[in-house]
Amino acid sequence: MQAFLVSTGTVALGEIGDKTQLLALLLAVRYRQPLPIIAGILVATLANHAAAAALGGWAITLVDPDWARWLAGLSFVAVAVWMLVPDTSDDSEDRDRRGLGVFGVTVIAFFLTEMGDKTQVATIVLAAQFQSLVAVTAGTTLGMMIANVPIVLFGERAMDWLPMAWVRRIAALVFAIVGVLVVAGVGL
Repeated sequence: MQAFLVSTGTVALGEIGDKTQLLALLLAVRYRQPLPIIAGILVATLANHAAAAALGGWAITLVDPDWARWLAGLSFVAVAVWMLVPDTSDDSEDRDRRGLGVFGVTVIAFFLTEMGDKTQVATIVLAAQFQSLVAVTAGTTLGMMIANVPIVLFGERAMDWLPMAWVRRIAALVFAIVGVLVVAGVGL
């Protein structure tokens, strides 16, 4: 349960202001079809984060536990620093792919946009830390949905009242604290 809850909170915080959240906003404004967009985000995130969690679970078997603790902790700190850099959207991510429909465009765009993204890196680190593929994948996917579904449903209005700079700073602080706790050997 702990792996699920920490994974959910970590990604929900990490996703705020992220490029995939900006993509959700672009898709919502462009297509105005929330259900296929939300379903596409869910499918893409499950596939992407399951692969990331499997990678994290496998990678931890190759590293000495003490080194793994340091790598995981320092990875959280690195993600904290990364969070301070605002994401921008890429118009090419939102191009309409003929014949795919809103769901297909969303799945492909989200899957590709999430590759190498800080929440994918966080998923790898969380899977290595907790060694629970299912709990981490479920948690990070729920975190992604918590952050993106309101954006899809409320679109532009949500961006007006969220102070992105402060949200990024708070999320970065949380990641940094988690990283320090992991390095210190404090259980999460």
